[in-house]
Formats: sequence, structure tokens, C-alpha cells
Amino acid sequence: MKRQYIILPLLCICMAMAAQDAGKQAASDTVANTHNHAADTADVFFRHLKLNEVTVTGVTGETKLRHSTTPVSVVSGRELRSAAAGNVIDAIARKPGMDQLTTGSAISKPIIRGLGYNRVVVVSEGVRQEGQQWGDEHGVEVDGGSVGSVEILKGPASLMYGSDAMAGVVILHPQPLLAEGEIRANVATEYHTNNGLWGYSLQLGGNQRGFVWDARWSGKMAHAYRNKYDGYVPGSQSREMAGRLMMGLQKQWGHSLLTWTCYHQTPGIVEGERDQLTGELTHAETWKGTSYGKWLPYQQVKHYKLVWDNSLNLPHGWLKAVFGYQQNRRMEFEEEHHHEHEDEHEDEHGDEHEHEHWHEADEHEHGADEPALFFRLHTVTYDLRYLTDEVSGWKFTAGVQGMWQQSQNLGVEFLIPAYRLFDIGAYATFSKQMDRWTLNGGLRYDRRWLHGDALEDDGMLRFSDFCRRFGGVTGSVGAVWNVSDHTNLRLNVARGFRAPNMSELGSNGAHHGALRYEAGNQLLKPEYSLQADLGLDYTSRYVSAQLALFANRIDNYIFLKGEGREIGGHPVYGYTQGDARLLGFEAGVDFHPIHSLHFENTFSYVDARQLHQTETAMYLPYTPAPRWTAELKWELLHHRHPTLGSHSHHTHRAAGPSVDNLYVAADLECYLRQGHVYAELGTETPTPAYTLLNISAGTDITWAGKKVAELYVTADNLLNSAYQNHLSRLKYADINSATGRRGVFGIGRNVVFKLVIPISVCSGL
Repeated sequence: MKRQYIILPLLCICMAMAAQDAGKQAASDTVANTHNHAADTADVFFRHLKLNEVTVTGVTGETKLRHSTTPVSVVSGRELRSAAAGNVIDAIARKPGMDQLTTGSAISKPIIRGLGYNRVVVVSEGVRQEGQQWGDEHGVEVDGGSVGSVEILKGPASLMYGSDAMAGVVILHPQPLLAEGEIRANVATEYHTNNGLWGYSLQLGGNQRGFVWDARWSGKMAHAYRNKYDGYVPGSQSREMAGRLMMGLQKQWGHSLLTWTCYHQTPGIVEGERDQLTGELTHAETWKGTSYGKWLPYQQVKHYKLVWDNSLNLPHGWLKAVFGYQQNRRMEFEEEHHHEHEDEHEDEHGDEHEHEHWHEADEHEHGADEPALFFRLHTVTYDLRYLTDEVSGWKFTAGVQGMWQQSQNLGVEFLIPAYRLFDIGAYATFSKQMDRWTLNGGLRYDRRWLHGDALEDDGMLRFSDFCRRFGGVTGSVGAVWNVSDHTNLRLNVARGFRAPNMSELGSNGAHHGALRYEAGNQLLKPEYSLQADLGLDYTSRYVSAQLALFANRIDNYIFLKGEGREIGGHPVYGYTQGDARLLGFEAGVDFHPIHSLHFENTFSYVDARQLHQTETAMYLPYTPAPRWTAELKWELLHHRHPTLGSHSHHTHRAAGPSVDNLYVAADLECYLRQGHVYAELGTETPTPAYTLLNISAGTDITWAGKKVAELYVTADNLLNSAYQNHLSRLKYADINSATGRRGVFGIGRNVVFKLVIPISVCSGL
């Protein structure tokens, strides 16, 4: 298998070089604008060339993708709408180098090149999303319907985003502003057959004489998912509601936009407890698997955000000022909190206790119960930057950004201390554009103050009072060589910095959502990384290929380690650190022998090791398994296809209902065995390989040549395979005594239907 990891990227390069000769004439034709077939949306070659011109967020502000020195993946709005996903992270997790840590079907956390949690910054509405992201079962509190496109920056991005951007950044862009004079509405709905997920999203936006606005309301509800080994999985149900309101001015002098969002989610907590005799999940027989109600234990998450985004055009550049306020409320309702005095009578009155449990869960539907854990987090972020216009190929950027936080404990149980945080960073970057070369780089300094409050619980000291200060210098330098209009070579070296978070420093309590007791370490040092990236991408008429290699050295890498003991029935995990190195690559080859058919293959691999350790402790825990994906996709056009014939025939077809941008696709997701595990004291175990088969189809429905709807149908895990992702915490739940299998398995076969209806109320003048 190791030989394959080396052979595959070499094969990609060889195929790209071989295709170069075959595509020379095609390349010259394209440069001369003599492309011999229509440059429509199904033309893969045309689409890859256009992608190079996409404007993305780079280290020096906005830049074209072909001039970005760091690896960036772009996910369009159409890709997001067509994805069979329960949330926005789920929709992008199949991109090369991306993975996700999931809990049930509602919660997903982004993992970039084997690193996640507080090493990945998620940017939404122009500010970093802050919502207790240190927890396994803490997702990203963003409505996927409000996201217009996504950029994934892979590699240290501390230069522009400060501490925590060590692995990369996921930028969730809102829907673009409409053109002058336009008013548009949008209605979307979806249904998932496996967990009965039903969702909707309603949106209305406009632009009248520079006054812009956008309003959206979305909702989702899902019962428990099921698979062939566990049946319905108690605790995997969820509810979600979200709203967004944006208004402001967009004028020649710039823009000033005020955006308010709210996000409410009520996900269940999958504990995976089993009956020791039957092996069934606890309460599986009496639990209503298709119920959309709340059943203990569960979380209740409320996230509110207010963002003021300003951009002022100046004579030789522009000034940006973005201010944000966020409030995150995370509550956890547990069975133990309701029955803390009944455990000793459980055996004697088992049936009665079970009845009371569900009765009290139903009572909470009417707000009768109080949360066990309750975190309330206030965050204020600020970002001031000045960007110059390009002069003789040079561009400069300078800025100051940071945040203030206050976290409170309002529940009766405690996991992390209440704390206060202040963070500030200053940076400067440059970019130089030459004929075929782009050079950029910059420096940054960050300073963070963190103060944890003392707390006594039942007369015992739960948390001690402490204060830590962290500082770090980060930087980046890189170059892109546009070898030709179809070949780009990239090299970048970056230093990253991350201060320990409060969970790592001060945890001392049972983390029920993660099935463990967590112990912090106040002596932890900040992490520093040094990463080198080398990338090559090539596009011809018949073959497109990409290769991205990376090598990352992290000093003082922080991770959870099993301690081989229990507290209150929970295995104890403590935070420790050591030096680490990560090596890996993402490779992709897309064959498109004709403009409407393509066969795309990607492979992602990360080898993450801790230096100077024994055999059982040499691998970093929770490293994604190697993954190969293959997709065969046939894209069709009808009334715009160049072979339609005469103009009169075209008019006749456009006069009634028709379809456009029709496609059908089949893809495989192959996760190889992950045997590189941190095995010391049972911290983690190997995960076997598995393969998922998915099929999908989609089309635009038109009437009289105008699009009236988008329709997508996807069948995920078509063969109903039973599997456990290596990053899933649920694989460490109780053993099924009847089958000998440990843990809870992933979602089974799931057919997803999506319908999007755009409505043009008023067209631009």
C-alpha cells in the first residue's frame, strides 16, 4: 500500500505530461479563441479554464486562483445545492484534503489535512465563527442555505487569520449582492429518506438605487438515522431553524452592510449504550425511531451574530473595516441530571424508571427541565485593513485584527472554566505580479491573553484561577509560475501559530457528548508549525490533473491521550503534547474525452507521526484514513446544444417546458484501512476499509427558455453498506454482546430529493 501512495502522484504527473503533447493543438486553438465546440456549462475544459480566473481570498487580499501560491479549493453555489448533505460542512467534506468529524447526521466539523478543531478557522459573513468549536459534538452554527460559495484554504493561514488557522481556513461566502434594479426570491426544499430530514429555505433580496437587502428563513427537522446493524440510532435526531437579514448601501464610494443572523439547533446526543443481554441500543425497542421530538440526552444550541462590513474606496486603494458580535449558547440536557437520586433503585424498579425517563423527556418539550451543562460565550471581533491598488505589479496590505471573548458557566455541571480572552494581531503583506510569475509573502505578530476563573463545586476546588499569555510571529512566502495558459506550478512556505484553548488548558469534568472524562493541562505551550507546499495543475482538452504535496512540522502538538483509568464510569483522557510531523498529498486526474463526459479520480493521504516515541505512540490520534474517490459524470444540454438544428426548431422547443444542464453521475468513495493509530492505553483502534457507492442526477427545468426550477436526486450509500469512519467517536461506544461489534455505525442508504425555485420579481435595468 505504501508503494501505491508514492506511485499515484507520479502517475498523475506522467499522465499530465503525456496529455500535454496530445493537447498542444487544442491549447493553441483555445488561446486563439477558436474552440471548435460551444463553450457551454457542460464543457469541462472551458470550465477548468474559467476556474483559473475565479477571484479568491489570498494572503494579500483578493487574487485570481491561478495566481494563488497556497492550495485553494472552490465550491460553487450549484455544487452546494446539488450535494446530498445535512449541513454545509457535509457538503464540502469530499473535496481533496478535506474530511469531517461527524456526530449523527446533523453535526460536522471540518478537518483539513488531518488537523481540525481549533486548528481550522471557519469564516462566515466576513468574521471568524466562534462557538465552542473545541468539542467533538460541537458543529458549525451556520445555515447552509445562506452560503453562496465556499473557499477552502489548505495550509497555515495564520498570516491573515491569526491563531487557530494552523491547518487552514474554510470561508463561507454569502449569496452575492444583486445587480442594480433587481429583486429576486428563492424557494428551496429537500427530503432525505433515511432519517426523514425535511428542510426548506425562503429568501428575498434586492438592489434598488444602491440600497441592498436580503432576508432568509430556513428550517430543518430529522428523526434518527438508521443502518443495517443498529437499526434506528437513538440520539441522532435533530431540529434546526435559522434566519438572516442583511441591509445596507452599495455605492461608487464602496459599501456598508449590516447583517444579523440567528441559528437554533437541537441535536440529540448519541451515547451508544447497549443492553448487555440482547446487544440492542438502550431503549431501542421503546424509543420512537421516527419521532421528530426531543429525547434525553440532547443539546440545544443558539447562535446570534451581528456583522457590520464596510469598504471605502480611496484614491490609491481601499479601506476595509469589519466588526462582529456573536453570542453562542450551548446547553446539554442529560438523563443523569433528572435521575441523580434514582440510580441506586434502577435494578429494583427498572421498568418504572424507563417509563419515567421518557415521560420526563416529553415534559421538556414544554420547558420543564434545566440544562446540566450551559455555556454562554460572547465574542467581539474586529478587522481593519488597508489594501493598495496594483502599481507596476506591486500590491501591499496592512491590517490589525483580533477578538475579545467572555465565556460563562450557567449550568449545574462543569467541564471547562469560565474565562476571558483578548487577542490582537498586526500584519503586512506584499504581492508582485510579473509576466508569468507571482510572488507574495508577509509577516504577522499575535498576542493573546487568557484568564480562567476559579470554581468550587460541592465544597471541592473544580477549577483553579490562572492566567496565561501567548505570543507568536508568523509569516509566509510563496511563488506561482504560470508555465503556460494550462500549467501552473506553486511553491509556498508558511509558519503557523496556535495558542492552547481553554478546553486544553482547564478541562476537568465528564464530557458526555464525547463519551469520556477530560483533564486539561495548564502548562501547555503554544503550537508552532512550519509547512512547505508544492503544487502542480495542468488542464488540456482531454485531461486535467492536479497534484499538491505538503510537509508539516509542528512543535508542541497538543492532543488527547487515554490515561487507562476511569472517573464516574467514564474513561479519562488527558491533554498532552509532543513534536509531530505530517506528510501527505492530494492528487486528482479528470479524463474528459468529450466535452460532456468526464471521469474524475482523486486521492488524499496524510501520514501524521509523533517524533521520538515508541511504536504504540508514534502516530497522531484521529488521522483521516487514505481516501480514493472516483466519479463518472455525463452532462447534457438540450435547447442550447449546438446540434439542435434550425432556429425555428430551437424556438419551438423553448416555447414549452424543457430541461437544461441535465446530468447523471455515479461515484465511489473508498476509505482504506487506517492502521496508523495512537494505540497507547487504548486511545484509539484501527478502522477497516469500506466503500460507498453513490448515484445522482440533476437538471434545470425551463419554460419558454427561462429557468423555473432546479431538481436534484441523489442516492448515497446505495448498497446500504455498514461502516465506521475512523474519525467517528461513535466507534468507541459499547460493544454489541450479540455480534461482538463495537460502537455505532454510520448512516445507511439515503435518497435525497432537492427542489430549488428561483423567482425574478423585477429585472435589472
